Amino acid sequence: MVTVLFICIHNAGRSQMSEAIFNSLAAGRHHAISAGSKPAAQVNPVAVQALKEIGLDISDNKPKKLTKESILQADIAVTMGCGEDACPIVPNELREWQLEDPSGKPIEEVRKIRDDIIIRVKALLNELG
Repeated sequence: MVTVLFICIHNAGRSQMSEAIFNSLAAGRHHAISAGSKPAAQVNPVAVQALKEIGLDISDNKPKKLTKESILQADIAVTMGCGEDACPIVPNELREWQLEDPSGKPIEEVRKIRDDIIIRVKALLNELG
């Protein structure tokens, strides 16, 4: 089982959606967690809405701080356009996904980000087998 850590600055949108989508599609074969370098107070409500539309509920999730422990438990870390200053280099495999930040965007744009994440997660799961 591979553990994937999705990292963004606030752990309120992209990384939360990626974690939920990955865990749903992996169906127990692999596991995802998420964290942020500067966690927000709450998960982006529009991200919550976009996932509810596809049957995933992250309404009870809380943004989490990126810690040394979360980094060390991950086999693969995926950063999401947050830059080197906000997301530290991790000792394991590191990947970068350039994804728009859904913060402040209308649901129509967040759906596009969600759908992009689904495509990327499916490709990653295919690669992991």
